[in-house]
Amino acid sequence: MNDLLAQLADLAPDLFEQTGITLWLVAASLVIGGIGGLVVGTAITVTRRGAILEQPVVYWILNALVNTIRPIPFIIFLVALQPLARVVVGRGIGNEAIIFTLSIAATFGIARIVEQNLVTVDPGVIEAARSVGASPWRIIRTVILREGLGPLILGYTFATVSIIDMSAVAGVAGGQGLGNYALAYGYRQFDDVVTWSALIIIIVITQFVQGFGNVLARRILRR
Repeated sequence: MNDLLAQLADLAPDLFEQTGITLWLVAASLVIGGIGGLVVGTAITVTRRGAILEQPVVYWILNALVNTIRPIPFIIFLVALQPLARVVVGRGIGNEAIIFTLSIAATFGIARIVEQNLVTVDPGVIEAARSVGASPWRIIRTVILREGLGPLILGYTFATVSIIDMSAVAGVAGGQGLGNYALAYGYRQFDDVVTWSALIIIIVITQFVQGFGNVLARRILRR
């Protein structure tokens, strides 16, 4: 027991550093991908047939993009986008390249979540807003997004947990974080203490994110 505690004390600085890197990767990707996903998902919702801004061509292009990119396994997507990452962020490996790729993957994953939640908004509420002369932009902002806010929070919570999951393969492209730390210093060096320490921290982060999302969504839905 004393040996375990001593090993954990030695690992603490590295675990603290890698936890910070993981939170940075996830937070940056969630902000960029979250905004992108909200824009794309809302655009798909309002341009579909019979919606307030019906545009079949725009809807078809956006829907095809989401259907094409979203199912690609992230580890393959990470390698495939290295050339584009070099152009945009100046390097194809490292944490910046990981954030770039995570953000794009999150954008199209979140876009589908946003669309699936916004199409459940009662058409009668939208029709009532149209009947009093509200503009399409005002209906999107004050009716569609507002009515769908609770489910959207749950959807973003799910997306955050998925981004934490995807960040675990950051080491493939020279990135860091708890996932890479567990694989590089735990699994490959047969050190179970490292592996389980990183795993427990990931579980704690995931539980916190899920719990916070559930509480926030519950409060919004009860308003």
